Amino acid sequence: MASVAVRTAGGILHLNLSDELLRPIPRITATPAALELIEMLRVAFGPLMFHQSGGCCDGSAPMCFERNEFRTGSGDVLIGVIENETPFWMSEDQFQYWQHTQLTLDVVNGRGSSFSLEIPTGKRFIIRSRMFAEHELPFLEPLRRA
Repeated sequence: MASVAVRTAGGILHLNLSDELLRPIPRITATPAALELIEMLRVAFGPLMFHQSGGCCDGSAPMCFERNEFRTGSGDVLIGVIENETPFWMSEDQFQYWQHTQLTLDVVNGRGSSFSLEIPTGKRFIIRSRMFAEHELPFLEPLRRA
């Protein structure tokens, strides 16, 4: 068991952590419904990726693409990989708003008006979020830039 000291606004917090708890805290997770839809789309289209660009309307929704059909750029950040297979990218500007939250990819009934692969299914991907606790911040999964 490892011992870790974390500096918080209230002082130093000492934590005893098992190896299981030493894994980085993911910035992006997915609900079982989202994982099911991702698998259905993966079977139909092959390897996938997500991108959330920001902006208004559907631009702020997560969009699912075939992995080789969307090009990320220097203004994009890889915030994580869903189930070790599906990368989730976000524009740097959008990430500045979301950096203190854990994002959860979910699915709801309804049709968006984007180019995302799930649109014909009558479902759409959405993001739910929660603020990271201060003591979690040092343990977040690292970011990668495009």
